Amino acid sequence: MELLYFVAIPPLLMEPFMALPNLKRLFASNDLKVGHSIFEFNSSGLGQIISASGVDYVFLDMEHSGFGISETKRAIAGLRLANIPALVRPPSNAYHHIARALDVGAAGLIMPMVSSKEEAEHIVSCMKYPPMGQRGVALNIAHDEYRPGDTAKKLASANQRTVFVALIETKEGIDNIDAIASVKGLDCLWIGHFDLSCSLGINGQFDHPDFIKAADKVKRAAKKHNKALGRLTGDAAGAIALYNQGYDVLCYSGDLWVYQEALVKGIDEIRAGCKPRKSVAAKSSKPSKTTKGVKKK
Repeated sequence: MELLYFVAIPPLLMEPFMALPNLKRLFASNDLKVGHSIFEFNSSGLGQIISASGVDYVFLDMEHSGFGISETKRAIAGLRLANIPALVRPPSNAYHHIARALDVGAAGLIMPMVSSKEEAEHIVSCMKYPPMGQRGVALNIAHDEYRPGDTAKKLASANQRTVFVALIETKEGIDNIDAIASVKGLDCLWIGHFDLSCSLGINGQFDHPDFIKAADKVKRAAKKHNKALGRLTGDAAGAIALYNQGYDVLCYSGDLWVYQEALVKGIDEIRAGCKPRKSVAAKSSKPSKTTKGVKKK
């Protein structure tokens, strides 16, 4: 005979310590959204360190980093403690990559190489619970903070909060941008500038007329279909310039690049400001007062 035990949980213990910001609502607004990317570091305190900057979200990469699902889960837990929602980039659009990233607590996904309407619809189906999609259901785990609750309400809430960002980084994606932007459940078009330039045959030439034309096409599609428009930038001046061009989701650099830049700058300043001292050998080579003028026998 199977025995079932039920534990009564006081209502106060069922409430989150601090409600995570609703990223989908933020992305639907015209407000500036500023984030930071994590490609390398996974300290348990990283979320609290980053939170001092007041970022709206963190872009957590699984495509180009060494992060597996366990490292991603740990990083998201640290970010949640700092009240920062995580946008995770999975390594592919395979169902198990999409669903697992969400199950470990991602507030949304930045999906690479979205090149067609059908691909965008497939991603929405993998991300959303029925009736909006076909995401498999597992509750009282990381994504819902291990809390009990009404199943129907939890699934509806997840569908309403989960963010889908499409990385437009191929020529095919540019050709199909209007159809991609029309997909229900897609929240943001994000230009992957490096890969897009390579796909256009103009590697790294972001001032090239073909790149500018492609970017303008994405901007028009975002505006037409009322989608947010995003891009990663390496410096504050670049972010401001992009904002003035119509981008509202900006990602300022990444953990290792910010650290490396600050380290190089600091070390260079120290070396430049510390003038070389005269060597001990040079000092001892001068004649002393006691030996000066003494003739050798």
